[in-house]
Amino acid sequence: MNWACPTGKYHACGVVKKRIAFAGRGKRGSSRILIATNKNDRWFFVFGFEKNERGNINSTELKALQALANDLLGFSTEELKSEIKNNTLQEICNDNEA
Repeated sequence: MNWACPTGKYHACGVVKKRIAFAGRGKRGSSRILIATNKNDRWFFVFGFEKNERGNINSTELKALQALANDLLGFSTEELKSEIKNNTLQEICNDNEA
């Protein structure tokens, strides 16, 4: 699958894919996570899957995740706080930050 967006940049549409390795499971035993991000101060986990259960997402799923990324990355700080307060989004903090 070509992850490039119309701009030609891998992350231009706000979705990046990362491999998560687990000790003793090898490459096929790893997981993939998809993150909506502006690569600065906004990082949203949006989807994950086991590599041995599926190879990738399809183009329809990618378009849907890009639309979701656009929505999430468009929230103002106040809108994000409201979504967290309403339990629509869950914030995961570093132990050293709150």
